[in-house]
Amino acid sequence: MLGQLTAPKNLCLLRLSAIGDVCHAVAMVQQIQRYYPKTKITWVIGKVEANLLQGLPSVEFVIFDKKAGFKGYQNLRAELSHQKFDVLLHMQVALRASLASWCIKAKVKIGFDSKRAKEGQWLFTNHQIAPQHQPHVLDGFMGFAKAIGVPTESPRWEMPIGDENELWASELLSVESNKPIAIISPAASKAERNWHAEGYAQTADYLTQLGFQVVICGGPTTLEKLLATEIISFSKSHIVNLVGKTNLKQLLAVLKISHLVIAPDTGPAHMAVTVGTPVVGLYAHSNPNRTGPYLYQNYVVSCYQHTVQEQYKQKLEHLPWGIRAKGSDLMNGITFTQVKEKLLLLIKDYYPEFIIK
Repeated sequence: MLGQLTAPKNLCLLRLSAIGDVCHAVAMVQQIQRYYPKTKITWVIGKVEANLLQGLPSVEFVIFDKKAGFKGYQNLRAELSHQKFDVLLHMQVALRASLASWCIKAKVKIGFDSKRAKEGQWLFTNHQIAPQHQPHVLDGFMGFAKAIGVPTESPRWEMPIGDENELWASELLSVESNKPIAIISPAASKAERNWHAEGYAQTADYLTQLGFQVVICGGPTTLEKLLATEIISFSKSHIVNLVGKTNLKQLLAVLKISHLVIAPDTGPAHMAVTVGTPVVGLYAHSNPNRTGPYLYQNYVVSCYQHTVQEQYKQKLEHLPWGIRAKGSDLMNGITFTQVKEKLLLLIKDYYPEFIIK
């Protein structure tokens, strides 16, 4: 904790992206709010991410448009010109975020510890969080709350979904089926992180056999639409295709009313965590202990450790924390049998009535 600092009157949080990371940051923000209920919080955030979090209780959002170039920085400076914060939590190491921090006036600017303050972030801050040993991204963010005197607790979320979105999702899926809902969110932002369509289709058929209604979710990109179409073509089951048909809040509502989610390293996996829906995460490129679904690590299917050790010819414990495995076909190392085992474990823990004897 910073010696002279107790409860800041006003606090600015700088975390622009991405969806999964801002979901982690929400847990930290709401932990601060529980401990310092009178602190005014302003969050500088990206455009897309703001669409998901708009309406978050007692948080004022200032949108930074990274695509606007120099104009984006000018707009940010103008919008915050009349404010000086007690504290800035500079929670993104990208250089563009550090340049944005120049537009934010604050007495105390807290960044990551020296080991994690990459891209020169340490040049833009005057305090650092305490070093941490191999933290999950969410735990790394909680280090910022701890730096201002907030005690660490298990994360809790209160997400701004909206009654109208929950009603929309409930009506849509109850029209399709009265069965429990299993979500497949198959596409990550990079195609190399996606499992193959045959595996997803096999999984969909297995879940259908267990009594679930399978729903595919995703954004409107061509990659996501093509992958969904391919999965459906390989499957022998009725799959509801919502790819490109939901905004972020509607997707959050769909995830909330669902019973389980299967996804690679992608935003919807972390969105599901915030609404208490268990996740089977599929990992090959990044360490799930660092970026996996925070509350559901027991259900992760991963070939990351084997792959990264093979590539770097060292044991995982000797490699830098968070090092990525490289390759376009690494997800092929995940088998349907492994996914089935984790699904059965999750269903046994949460929905034992659906296990076929």
